[in-house]
Amino acid sequence: MQPKRNGVVTQSPAGRKASTLPAPDPAAQAHSLTLQAEIRARIAAAGGWISFAEYMEMALYAPGKGYYMAGQRRFGPAGDFVTAPELGAVLGRVLARTLAPHAGRDGILELGGGSGALAAQIHEVLPQVPYHILEPSPDLQAQQRARCPAVQHLQRLPAEWHGVFLANEVLDAMPVAVVEKMADGTLREMGVVTDANDFAWAPASQPLPRPLLEPLQPYGAKWPVGYRSEVCPAATAWMHSLAARLQQGRILLIDYGQEAAAYYQPQRYLGSLRAYHRHHLLEDPFYWPGLCDLTADVNFSAIMAAAVAAGLQIAWYGPLARFLVTHGLPEVYAGLEAQASPEQRLALNNEVKILTLPQEMGERFQVLILEKGAPA
Repeated sequence: MQPKRNGVVTQSPAGRKASTLPAPDPAAQAHSLTLQAEIRARIAAAGGWISFAEYMEMALYAPGKGYYMAGQRRFGPAGDFVTAPELGAVLGRVLARTLAPHAGRDGILELGGGSGALAAQIHEVLPQVPYHILEPSPDLQAQQRARCPAVQHLQRLPAEWHGVFLANEVLDAMPVAVVEKMADGTLREMGVVTDANDFAWAPASQPLPRPLLEPLQPYGAKWPVGYRSEVCPAATAWMHSLAARLQQGRILLIDYGQEAAAYYQPQRYLGSLRAYHRHHLLEDPFYWPGLCDLTADVNFSAIMAAAVAAGLQIAWYGPLARFLVTHGLPEVYAGLEAQASPEQRLALNNEVKILTLPQEMGERFQVLILEKGAPA
């Protein structure tokens, strides 16, 4: 996910709707207000407090109203952010070279296919390999079919899979639990309550449950009071689910994140939770629910630990730039450059810079390849 530019950081809670960001149009505001009413009802039914993970689940995935489940434009320059496949064909072609030997009898299953750009790029290189997408959003399914008519949509994970699971920027959109260190030194889960005009943060009344506490125990003692970060049990559960279904083949994950020691270092006292709206990066996760993407960095240590515990082997892990260079970028670049016009060559060079430079996506994004049942 690459914001086109940084914009105004909205403030929470007072004055959020009056920030210097361009106001959403009346139809978009009405859409958000409808979702807000549903969230308020959920909070009231739960006794006045829900976890942030539950809020994030509704804001992103409420049927017909959540950010990914409604019809607004999300990807590309006209949307809220740009992902690597929207930059050009480089990532897709490198992935096609990487995945082809492991496609097996079932082919490739992309989990959350975005705009369909990645599917189209890989299918162009590997037209003989079956390409499937598991996508909960009807609107995105339509975009994916328009972009790649050969794609086959699945409604749920298959019971067994011989081939490849592919997920580009999926983990960062999974609902996270937010944890904060209190003045008494304890860790509490931060949830969402309502006030007169908006949503607000509030700590849970009970101590942090063990599934959230255990991943933080090696790090929490060094945190200052007020330190806030995230835990994502949904991601580890998802990894176990994929591992149970993969009989032979690979899982390839691409996302922005770090290993646990960097993820939970004391200097990152604000955590990584953020929102995107029209290429503006926002700190306020309650800004117009349903109109903004919510995202957090991925703790790759937790993902790798869950993968190994579920019976997978780590075949490769490292930053995106190194993955591209060691998996065929020079050959892919030469092939694209030979057919490019001067304008296309300029765009190609810019794409490679964004994908590989440390200050762009090259170091911020990680690639993790997991394997199961590899031939001897």
